Amino acid sequence: MIKVKGIGVAPAELENILLGHPHVNDVAVCGIPDERAGERPKAFVVLKSEEALRPIEAAREIFEHVKKEKARYKWLQEIEIVSMIPKSPAGKVLRRKLREMATSDNKNIVVKDIRFVSKL
Repeated sequence: MIKVKGIGVAPAELENILLGHPHVNDVAVCGIPDERAGERPKAFVVLKSEEALRPIEAAREIFEHVKKEKARYKWLQEIEIVSMIPKSPAGKVLRRKLREMATSDNKNIVVKDIRFVSKL
């Protein structure tokens, strides 16, 4: 559970919305630290092959999709474009690995919502 200003946000809820977007092949969501809110949702997205050549534009469209569907406190702060989502042999998302990826310097494209204001 991601805690945004004390309000619980289920990663699965955002993942289901994101999987409904035509650019998304696979996705996982975890919380990242935020000064004002405690945590904010961050999505790790595997784009469909036809969108891989325009990752920034695809990420912006994904931000807008979430904004249309969810309340402000559930909006994504960042989208990281990845080649694969870390999963266990049973197919469960390894959220610990996602948090490590979020704080490491890697070569993935990270798109931040520049219009995002950390106020609810």
